[in-house]
Amino acid sequence: MKITEAQSERHVLTVVVDNEAGILAKIAGLFTARGYNIDSLTVADISADHATSRITIVTNGPPEVIDQIEAQLERLVPVHKVTDLTTAGPHVERELALVKVDGTGEARVEALRIADVFRASVVDTTTESFVFELTGSPEKIDSFIDLMRGLGLVEVGRSGIVGMMRGTSAS
Repeated sequence: MKITEAQSERHVLTVVVDNEAGILAKIAGLFTARGYNIDSLTVADISADHATSRITIVTNGPPEVIDQIEAQLERLVPVHKVTDLTTAGPHVERELALVKVDGTGEARVEALRIADVFRASVVDTTTESFVFELTGSPEKIDSFIDLMRGLGLVEVGRSGIVGMMRGTSAS
């Protein structure tokens, strides 16, 4: 059965795992073996004793496929908890981007003006370029990048999405 784009939904999954060699490869292998795509992937150590890490995965698929992904992740031995932030309730998503823009004269002034509107910080500058740092939703970052294309976009580096439940409960 071919999945149409209308049937596919974007989901943000958080996975708390033992911080050990090979776990990321196991998780990526699970996605690869089943033909699932990973749109964004971030990993960070989250405990004082460096024993656990949190993996945030953004993927797309119909609800049945997302349920299957969650079930398969939960079966992996070093996995402690899997949460689908998309269905769990209100959550926050953020991404960091570094955006290099080449520009002099009026284009330079316009790039700085747009950066101010988007609350982007200048983290490096030369007489001919800027590197902006921007955090926010993926849509905000996409919009900023689109505007910079016409002003001399040189390079983009993005961290990937990190998400967390709102309120007092842990995801």
